Amino acid sequence: MSIYFSGLMAPLDKNNVDTDQIIPKQFLTSTSREGFDAALFYDWRYLENDEPNPDFILNRPCYQGAQILLTRDNFGCGSSREHAPWALKQYGFEVILAESFADIFFNNCGNNQMLAIALPGDTLEQLFVLSEQHDDIHIDIDLENQTLTSTKFAPISFDIRKDVKERLLSGLDFIGVTETLNPQIDAFEQQLAAERPWQ
Repeated sequence: MSIYFSGLMAPLDKNNVDTDQIIPKQFLTSTSREGFDAALFYDWRYLENDEPNPDFILNRPCYQGAQILLTRDNFGCGSSREHAPWALKQYGFEVILAESFADIFFNNCGNNQMLAIALPGDTLEQLFVLSEQHDDIHIDIDLENQTLTSTKFAPISFDIRKDVKERLLSGLDFIGVTETLNPQIDAFEQQLAAERPWQ
């Protein structure tokens, strides 16, 4: 088995988590991709006095350092802000498990080297039940063979688009993929210049 990633799973038992909940609009003042981790889930993580909310799941000591987020359906809906995956990744999340993702958010995840895995609802439910029983669920992710394994559950298979899988395994974003085609692009431009020198 080739392990792509291993990490601690933290459960966020919410449907329809939109990008404004992931990173509220008042924090979208920079395009540098830096400093967004403190604002992740801000309205849930903090009380009105900006003190950490002890009832929010990610503030529990047992989930400090979690790198796999378990959540529900339609994660990342709402506006198309790329700051949402930036904030998640800067906080430390590398993998998100959900029943479904908003299309733009899903593409933004892949473009930022974050693995978004869609799982059937019954599989997610089993993981949430396990998370109520154990707060130390570590998962090994084999992206090549598309499986999740853990000492707490039987192996789980998952589907992923071929192009997303290839980009994650190669470490390339959309621009990086385009740059791999530079030799073909150069050859085409040279051929075009030879065939149409007047252009």
